[in-house]
Amino acid sequence: MSYLVAAPQTIVAAAAELDSVGSALSAANAAAVPPTTSLLTAGADEVSVAIAGLFSTYAQRYQALSAQIAQSCAQFAQALNNVGPSYASAEASNASPLQNVAQQVLNIINAPTEALLGRPLIGHGADASTAGSNGGDGGLLLGNGGSGAAGAAGQAGGNGGNAGLIGNGGSGGPGGSGATGGNGGAGGWLCGNGGGGGVGGGAMAGINAGNPGRGGDGGNAGLFGHGGAGADGGTGLAGADGANPTPTGTADTGSAGDDESAPTTAVGTNGGLGTAGGTGQNGGQGGPGGSANAFQGGDPADLAQATGGKGGDGGAAGANGGNGGAGGSGGAATAELNSGTVDVTEASATGGAGGNGADGGSAGGAGGAGGAGGAATAQSPENPNGIGLATGGAGGSGGDGAASAISGEAGGTGGAGGTGGRGGLLVGNGGPGGNGGAGGLGGSGAPGGGGGAGGIGGAADTTQNYETTATGTTGGDGGAGGKGGAAAAGGAGGVGGVGGDGGAAGLFGDGGDAGVGGAGGVGGAGGAGGVGGSGGAGGDGQTSFTAPGHGGDGGDGGDGGDGGGGGDGGAAGAGGTGGAAGWLWGRAGASAAAGVGGAGGVGGAGGAGGAGGAGGLGTGNPMSTDGTSGVDGDPGDSGTPGQPG
Repeated sequence: MSYLVAAPQTIVAAAAELDSVGSALSAANAAAVPPTTSLLTAGADEVSVAIAGLFSTYAQRYQALSAQIAQSCAQFAQALNNVGPSYASAEASNASPLQNVAQQVLNIINAPTEALLGRPLIGHGADASTAGSNGGDGGLLLGNGGSGAAGAAGQAGGNGGNAGLIGNGGSGGPGGSGATGGNGGAGGWLCGNGGGGGVGGGAMAGINAGNPGRGGDGGNAGLFGHGGAGADGGTGLAGADGANPTPTGTADTGSAGDDESAPTTAVGTNGGLGTAGGTGQNGGQGGPGGSANAFQGGDPADLAQATGGKGGDGGAAGANGGNGGAGGSGGAATAELNSGTVDVTEASATGGAGGNGADGGSAGGAGGAGGAGGAATAQSPENPNGIGLATGGAGGSGGDGAASAISGEAGGTGGAGGTGGRGGLLVGNGGPGGNGGAGGLGGSGAPGGGGGAGGIGGAADTTQNYETTATGTTGGDGGAGGKGGAAAAGGAGGVGGVGGDGGAAGLFGDGGDAGVGGAGGVGGAGGAGGVGGSGGAGGDGQTSFTAPGHGGDGGDGGDGGDGGGGGDGGAAGAGGTGGAAGWLWGRAGASAAAGVGGAGGVGGAGGAGGAGGAGGLGTGNPMSTDGTSGVDGDPGDSGTPGQPG
């Protein structure tokens, strides 16, 4: 049961409100006199004259009845004006034992109706405090309805309380996420306005299937008064961003190449190809190339030639988001000549090339990295004619990133606006309809896969113990970076919600204007293009004595992938229909236009090109000229930005 107090200022305000309502009614009645009490006859015949006289008589009787009601309202308002100061005077006498008499009298007046109907005779209904509960009804004779409480997530807002004979309906509470707003309470049976509806809750994933709440309807008026305003619908759910699948595992690594150590000539075998990935798996890494170690047995004419095995290429990526397998590293090579004093002796070592990385799998998989080139070391004896040659293995190329085809999801539709309340049965305007909610934002597209980095070139080192003999040494070239994959498009924006209809008028009054359709949602942004892989660095070349070393060239960077296109903006929601005009007098409410269409999403940024690899350093020794460093690789070009929606 609600506990009520008599507030003098509230009573005085109610009296002023009654005066305002009475003035509005008097103005409406006066405006209706000419067109209703003096109807022109359709013709000179007796039937037409009789019909015109009949309707004119009805209008005159209505004017007489309205005058009596207006007089009653004026008398009641005057009584309230007289009671208000009396309460104020009583409250001012704080020391008097009669200070609570007024409240006690009001409690006595309200007690019978409280006991029988659970509702006071005079007083405002209490505002609801529990989530989703309804506001209390106003007094049977006088009082406004209380406001409904806001709903929790997924819970509708509480309805506004109804007024009694005289008073305004309470406002509906806002709906919780994904839930409808509460309806406004009804205005007084005699006079009073309907309460406004509560705003619909915005959409939330997992609640009400992701749909937004509808705006609450405005409350209806009684005999005299305006209908309550319908509330706006909730905003539509934002679309989920596109996301490339997460790999579920990695396939097996390829077999390692066999190492070989032998006099004169040694060749390491190549590493095995990485195992191809299954659906959603990364490709396996290529196996490392076998190492080679060639040596001399003592014959001055012997040669020592060592060649490392090539690293295996990376295994193919599995479909649905697998990354390409990385290339295996090239095998190291070592050639040693420990003796020899006549003729020409030669120690030659060549490192194995690194394996190439595999391309990424569909749906944005990244390319595999290229394998590193094998190192090479050559040692020649103390012989004026001895030659030591060492060449590092080239790095493998990185694999290309895959394009993504996973676009962002479309935004959800906005909630519909609430309907305006009906105007008074005799006099009063219909309430305006609520606006439709805005459509949800489209999700962003998924990015393209990144290109794999190129492998670094193998280092080369030559040791020559004879101070005047020239030896040549070159580091391996770095591998090229892979190209980035293209990105997916953004999702379309959601459709705006439908505007609410305006409320109808009664006998005299204007129909309520309709609510405007909700704005379309903004399209989602396109995904970013994949970044190009960086080029591998060139291997360093160095010697220990007279001849300078030469560094390997750096690999070129991979080009970036193109950005995805932006999503289209959502369509605007349709406007509502205006309320009907009064049966005898008034204009129809204006129907509303559709809302504004959503803006297209921005295109995704193109992927940055990969950096070129640094050239390897070429170094000599204090007795020789400086070595020649390798040339740096060129950077990759950036991808093209996506088109806006």
